[in-house]
Amino acid sequence: MSQPTSVSSPLVTPRLLWIALAVVVGALLLAYLVAFDQGAVSQSGMYLHELMHDGRHLLGVPCH
Repeated sequence: MSQPTSVSSPLVTPRLLWIALAVVVGALLLAYLVAFDQGAVSQSGMYLHELMHDGRHLLGVPCH
């Protein structure tokens, strides 16, 4: 007797990998802007700088 074969789709599709990569890159960019930027990239005025500065204090990242 032959065993029935079943075709299953892969659990990790290329689209899911691209979405996961985009999420990781976005999270790393946000972490850089909040924790390490110090105004070098976010030169759009004092509002964004102060927002990131307050985020550093909220997360406990030393910035002074």
